[in-house]
Amino acid sequence: MDRKHIGLIYAGGTVGMAMTAQGYAPMPGFSAALAALLTSYGDALPDYTLHAYPAPIDSANATPKDWQTIARDIAARYQDYDGFVVLHGTDTMAYTAAALSFMLQGLRKPVIVTGSQIPLSAARSDAPQNLAAALQLAASDAINEVTIYFNGLLLRGNRATKTSTERMAAFDSPNYPPLAEVGIQTRLNMPALLPRAAAERFALPDYGTPLILPLRFVPGLPAAALRAMFDLDPAAVVLQCYGAGNAPDRDPALLDMLARANERGTVVVACSQAMHGQVAIGTYAAGAGMTAAGVIGARDMTFEAVFAKLHHLLALGLAPDALRAEFLRDLSGELSV
Repeated sequence: MDRKHIGLIYAGGTVGMAMTAQGYAPMPGFSAALAALLTSYGDALPDYTLHAYPAPIDSANATPKDWQTIARDIAARYQDYDGFVVLHGTDTMAYTAAALSFMLQGLRKPVIVTGSQIPLSAARSDAPQNLAAALQLAASDAINEVTIYFNGLLLRGNRATKTSTERMAAFDSPNYPPLAEVGIQTRLNMPALLPRAAAERFALPDYGTPLILPLRFVPGLPAAALRAMFDLDPAAVVLQCYGAGNAPDRDPALLDMLARANERGTVVVACSQAMHGQVAIGTYAAGAGMTAAGVIGARDMTFEAVFAKLHHLLALGLAPDALRAEFLRDLSGELSV
């Protein structure tokens, strides 16, 4: 049987950094250090070809244009490899993975996004284990979606969120089970994996720069804060609500602003500040007014998936009503049906 060949894209992140007097910065000679590490595993890993971006970025600086660059690079090389591994910084890894899942719908091979909490060049780095496991998983015929691999867990990319800055277990998937657990053995959770699609359905529109604004409700938040946000005429607003999608309803001006924004074509989405569970607007009377104002609930999507999905649907040029309908449809396993 032929050895699998993996496309390894180095976009940036802690994995390829080294400590300098100014803090972590891209290390010189990363490609050589990476090759030395992976060669040491011999036949335990599939073949790979490295595609290193000339200017690796700290993921805190990543933008939707960077998501688009990675997706288009994968699409352009799609026929050349059996799977892909993307090396990426942890800060915005979940945003990138979610966005890739919407651009690369109908994947028929693995795309594994990974990185590390500690640079490859440092003692006790978690990079070697993450890299080796990600490459092995990228050679699996059972995985046909965008995922995040980190510290022994393979997670659906658009279901993952970063939960720790200090632990090696930096990511979790609050509302969906892991796709695989990697220990002494690799155990794939076959029922949780997306089925192999009949054909790829890639959509790679120009992401542009639509204004999508988040607002987190806190006790006593003045309506003027929301008014200032809507005065910017955003394409979409994500309300981070309490519990199952509740927002304060004592101030009728707030609900009036939401209704007016909806009428102007601004898409308003309510997600929950809680990590686990679904948004069900109207479960409590305090949230019922939002439904009447045209706010749609994010169900059990992560904030990262909500933000990336709005960018993707806006880039497709959908009218507000069509966008609202498509937002509530499961595109790549990002929400429970």
